[in-house]
Amino acid sequence: MRYDISHVTVYDWGVPVPFADCRVRLTPVERPRQHVLTARLVLEPVAALAVDGLDFFGNHVLRTAFRVPHRRLTIRSTATVVVEPPPSLEPDPTPVWTAIREATARSRGLLPSDPVQFLFPSRRIALAPAVTAWTAESFPEGRTILAGALDLTRRIWEDFTYAPGETDVGTPLLDAFTARHGVCQDFAHVMIAGLRGLGLPAAYVGGYLRTVPPPGRERLEGADAMHAWVEVWCGATLGWLGFDPTNGIVAAEDHIVVAVGRDYSDVSPVSGVLVTTGAQGLSVAVDVVESPDPDAAEAPPQPVTTTGEPTGTRR
Repeated sequence: MRYDISHVTVYDWGVPVPFADCRVRLTPVERPRQHVLTARLVLEPVAALAVDGLDFFGNHVLRTAFRVPHRRLTIRSTATVVVEPPPSLEPDPTPVWTAIREATARSRGLLPSDPVQFLFPSRRIALAPAVTAWTAESFPEGRTILAGALDLTRRIWEDFTYAPGETDVGTPLLDAFTARHGVCQDFAHVMIAGLRGLGLPAAYVGGYLRTVPPPGRERLEGADAMHAWVEVWCGATLGWLGFDPTNGIVAAEDHIVVAVGRDYSDVSPVSGVLVTTGAQGLSVAVDVVESPDPDAAEAPPQPVTTTGEPTGTRR
């Protein structure tokens, strides 16, 4: 799938801001099965300093400094990205989950993508016995890591209510777990906490979903803003696989990765410090649409179906 992505973030300050330093993570990453064809970030006003680079986990980070008083900051991000489907998972090719736990415990790798980096508590994800015990129901003895992760993804989707506005970025993980409601960020944090509590490596992924689904597929929750899901280490053969507990599905060609980290703090789209007083406002507009490949040959006309049988499939 080839996508055109547009993301506009606007901050309105109550009074002029004389000083601000920001870190912007809005450029999709190049990784296996995802290829970034074009990417551009435009800031208004123009920053006095703008340095583009990569963080420890390989995410694009634009470090900026503003020294001219301004009452509005606009960040426009555009990109064209190609996403390939994940490998076939039938029949289940993954090891038993306890083997993943044991292999991770023996691991000595310290590269950014090594499983041990995503095994321990992090700034926003503390290990909670209640979450670990609830997660353990998806991982009985002898179950594979893929089967367990799929079951946990399904249970969060079924048991938790998607409720925008009920939580925010500061809501503690245990509060969202106890209330059984929240948004994609909460569901990803709960899933990661449970997996790490069992000794299984899990990473937080921030990115986008296709805004308009293809015919016959339901629209996914979280498609009008940045989305969050989870990647689970499934062994040396398959590596990291994505799971979307907000929608109860495997992350596939509908999911575009922008940044990966231990929790939301590592992948926050915009973070930083500023000097101001009074009220402030924030608006975000996201659009992710399928883009035709300019090099692809035009498809031949297709025969018209007259039997009345459905031709689409529902995920």
